[in-house]
Amino acid sequence: MKNKKILLIEDEPDILKTTTIFLEAEGFEVVAAVDGMDGLQKARSISPDLIITDIMLPKLDGYKLCRMLKFDEKYKSIPIVFFTARAQIADEQLGKEVCADAYIKKPSDPKLLVEKVKELIAK
Repeated sequence: MKNKKILLIEDEPDILKTTTIFLEAEGFEVVAAVDGMDGLQKARSISPDLIITDIMLPKLDGYKLCRMLKFDEKYKSIPIVFFTARAQIADEQLGKEVCADAYIKKPSDPKLLVEKVKELIAK
């Protein structure tokens, strides 16, 4: 998994730091964004191998971000993982509707997130 670039979009500093540490320990390069607009711009400029995003973000929520990327021919093949505290069935259903590749609820074991990232990148 070395040299695989992950875009991590998270507005909570502690979660951003912790998640980055776990991903980097597995050999991933992590590029961080702290709001949806910054995340969208970075996704378009660096074309990451995978995107992990929260749903509740300033400036542009994760659903809109995902929809904008998944409905764009240039970026639709980038796997997107929602990593969020939104745990309602309707939230997860909306994630499917905007074509997210995975939905992981916070808090969860970071190993679960890392395994899902590895699985999606291997596809």
